[in-house]
Amino acid sequence: AIIGCGVGAALTGLRPVCEIMFGDLVTLAMDQIVNQAAKMRFMFGGQASVPLVIRAPFGAGGNYAGHHSSSFEAWFAHIPGLKVVQPSTPFDAKGLLKTAIRDGNPVMFCEHKMCYRQRGPVPQGDYTIPFGIADVKREGTDVTIIATSYMVFKALKAADILQEQGISAEVIDPRTLVPFDSKTIGESVKKTGRAVIVHEACDFGGISGEITKQILKEAFWYLDAPITTVAGLNTVVGFSPVFEDGFRPDEHKIAEAAGELINGE
Repeated sequence: AIIGCGVGAALTGLRPVCEIMFGDLVTLAMDQIVNQAAKMRFMFGGQASVPLVIRAPFGAGGNYAGHHSSSFEAWFAHIPGLKVVQPSTPFDAKGLLKTAIRDGNPVMFCEHKMCYRQRGPVPQGDYTIPFGIADVKREGTDVTIIATSYMVFKALKAADILQEQGISAEVIDPRTLVPFDSKTIGESVKKTGRAVIVHEACDFGGISGEITKQILKEAFWYLDAPITTVAGLNTVVGFSPVFEDGFRPDEHKIAEAAGELINGE
C-alpha cells in the first residue's frame, strides 16, 4: 500500500519518498514496482513519469535473521525503468539521495544496515552526486577490488592486509548499479590486470555476473588472471552473529582471493 500510494502520488506530480522498514518486505510490493512504477513511462510513450524513491535497509547485521537480512539489488537491477543505488558512506548517501529525489524515474535506494553506523564528513550545503559515476575509494596498481555497499569497508580493510604483503589494491565503489559506470572500472582493470568483485548478496545470480560482463567488454585483453568473486553463501542468513559473520565476505576472504590472483593460484 505504501509504494502503491507513492506511485499514484508521483503520477500527480509529487516526488514521494517511500520508506520500507526492511528490504525483505519490499517483496510484498513487487507488482507495484515492476509492473507499475518501472513500466509507466514506457507504456505511456514518455508522457507520464514516476519520480518515486523507495528507501529500504538491506543486508545482514543486528541479528535480524532470515526475514530481515537479504540483499536483493540484483533483482532490482534486472527491472527496466528502475534505477538502483547502493551508497556506502554518509557523504555518498546524502548526495545520491538528493539526486534520486530530483530524478524523474523510480529509484530503488538500497541502504545497508551496517552503513547506518558509519561516520564521515557530510557538508551542510546542498550537493548532489550524479548517477553512473563510480568512486575510487583507494588507488592501487596490482589488483582492482570492486565492492558494493557495506562491502566497501571490508574491501578497504582487505587492501590494508594486502599492502602488508606488498600488494597494491585499488578499491572502487560503483555507488549505482543502474546506471553502471563500466568505464571507470574498465580503466582500473586495464591498469591492474586483475579484478575481484565483492558483494554480500548470495553468490549465485548476484550482481557480480553483470559486473564481470562489463569488465570483459571493457578490458578483456588486459586481464592477467580470471575475474573472481567473493560473495555471500548460497543460503539464508542465520540469527546467530556467528552465522551472520560466516555468511558474508570479510576482509580476510577478500585479501585471500586477491592474493591468489597475484600469485597465480
